[in-house]
Amino acid sequence: MTTGPLLTAGAEHDVAPAAGPPPRRRPKRTRRGEGLVGYLFIAPQLLGVLAFVIVPVVLAVYYSLNKWNIFTGQLTFVGGDNYAELFRDPQLPRVLGATAVFSLGVVVLNITLGLLLAVLLNRRFRGTALFRTLFFSPVVVSVVAWTLVWGFLLQDNGGVNGLLALVGVDGPNWLQQGDTAMASVIVTQVIRSVGVNMVLFLSALQGVPSELHEAARIDGASNRTIFRRITLPLISPTLLLTAIITVVGALQAFAQVAVLTEGGPGLSTTVLVYYVFQQAFEFNNIGYGSTLALMLVTFVMLLTLLQWQLRRKWVFYEA
Repeated sequence: MTTGPLLTAGAEHDVAPAAGPPPRRRPKRTRRGEGLVGYLFIAPQLLGVLAFVIVPVVLAVYYSLNKWNIFTGQLTFVGGDNYAELFRDPQLPRVLGATAVFSLGVVVLNITLGLLLAVLLNRRFRGTALFRTLFFSPVVVSVVAWTLVWGFLLQDNGGVNGLLALVGVDGPNWLQQGDTAMASVIVTQVIRSVGVNMVLFLSALQGVPSELHEAARIDGASNRTIFRRITLPLISPTLLLTAIITVVGALQAFAQVAVLTEGGPGLSTTVLVYYVFQQAFEFNNIGYGSTLALMLVTFVMLLTLLQWQLRRKWVFYEA
């Protein structure tokens, strides 16, 4: 019988090949060199964060516990007196109110207008590139130069009132009345910064698959339904990003208020970041100014964390 030889031949084919030599491990010196190169690459960012974020925050905490006479250089430890002053300051509620109005106006107008411009510019028509450039160009202009120009335009005899006079409207002195001053600061900020949100929204809209829109139209969905049920959920990550960026930017706006109104008339446009500047550098109250700055940092962190926690409700694909 041939069973034995056949089994023997099969057994020969089943023999596993001889294992090769084990992979050589890289020398420790090589691994250390690669780690050093990685640290060198991140060193500029780490140094920047240390110098411009961590150290200033630590110093602000230190100064908030002291009273500093910058003329004599004398530091006096006062403990929590500066924090108690937050509850005794009669001007702080009005400052926080102005901050809330300014931030809410900037966020709502910036996101709404940015999304509207992105939807319009996402359509194919002649001159789209030109309009994109025009709407984005204020972003690259110096904020001080931009604000100075608008300061001249919004004067009582400025360009804005000159245009209104052509149609028979007697315009107000925009920067000298409380309501119009706040509106002027908000609109100036929105016009300058809306280009960033427009570009982000435009990029997100161009990433939405056109097949989904076509399928919805075949099923009889209207343009409004398509936008609300398909487009908005798919660009919700960008909506979250722009909301965080816009809120943080609104709370940090300083040059617009300082150049246009200097916080006036009265306290109508004195936002928190400008109030910090006034207390620390105009009134030489470094300790209380540092305390206000820490309160501003706390507001920014809490609002950012709140928006991040709400991402499960806002963002389409978050679990």
